[in-house]
Amino acid sequence: MTDSEQLIETLDARVRRRDSRRAFFTGALGAAAGAAALAGTARAQTTPSPTPTAVFTEADVLNFALNLEYLEANFYAFAVTGSALATADTSGAIGTAGAATGGRAVDFRDPLVAAYAKEIYQDELAHVRFLRSQFTDNTRLAQPAMDLGIAPGGAFSTAARAAGLVKDGESFDPYASAESFLLGAYIFEDVGVTAYKGAAPALINNKIYLEAAAGILAVEAYHAAIVRSVLYRKGIETPASQLIEATAAISRARDALDGRPTVDAVRGIAPNDDQGVAATSTADGNASNIVPLNENGIAFSRSPGQVLNIVYLNAAAVSSGGFFPAGVNGNIKTSAASA
Repeated sequence: MTDSEQLIETLDARVRRRDSRRAFFTGALGAAAGAAALAGTARAQTTPSPTPTAVFTEADVLNFALNLEYLEANFYAFAVTGSALATADTSGAIGTAGAATGGRAVDFRDPLVAAYAKEIYQDELAHVRFLRSQFTDNTRLAQPAMDLGIAPGGAFSTAARAAGLVKDGESFDPYASAESFLLGAYIFEDVGVTAYKGAAPALINNKIYLEAAAGILAVEAYHAAIVRSVLYRKGIETPASQLIEATAAISRARDALDGRPTVDAVRGIAPNDDQGVAATSTADGNASNIVPLNENGIAFSRSPGQVLNIVYLNAAAVSSGGFFPAGVNGNIKTSAASA
């Protein structure tokens, strides 16, 4: 048996055992970081499509995902428990540590939404813990500072104002009701799906990483479908709530932030890569739009730079803003200069 065959056999055995697989992840990340340091590898920041020049390691991509999971998990933690994540789930040696601030518990008078919120919170917390467990104490990414408050100049209010949901000087409070909470969740969930799908090509060289990313992508897609379905149902039941119209407005605002990349219908890349839940016309009549897809039935992808455009709430190439006032931690930290 060759050295290569023996290595493959060993890795396959580890995949079948969760604890051993985690040990492999940690060792692989440490080796990748060490190799990059020895080689003096420079990691370029994301540049806009169609001339992507950034080269990131698998560790960089996992850290980028961890930033997004910190954001989602803290939002749901506030809504469900009234508190941010515990320090044990946010501390790290890499990057500038910061707190998630401004959130509070939601008075869930709708038991269905309350149950969904609790489930999604547990899922997002599990994602944070899983991604963190792939690193050592010396290589683990710290949680960056996050704005999850309701101030008129805060991230939620800025996003809602861009969508036309509130006027200048007004606040949007995603913790005010079950319906407001769903709109707050809507801002994040669709972006998470497109982020993991867009990251897949960067992970393709390591099938184990790819499988893990695909698993998280599937969960994020379930979450997005739950949020979109409930918003659609509530919007149909209570037209005066304008919930369906609000999803379309938020989607248009996100589209305005993430640029106009060249269409690739096979990869799910398009200038209009965001859709609300409003009914659409088909050959068989009107249909709901719970699942946002292109003409090939393929979900959309966003590059890391485009994702940062949205969470920074800025169409320019910047390294902080919006939900991350001091920027994300790690090597992938600059948004794309949207054309």
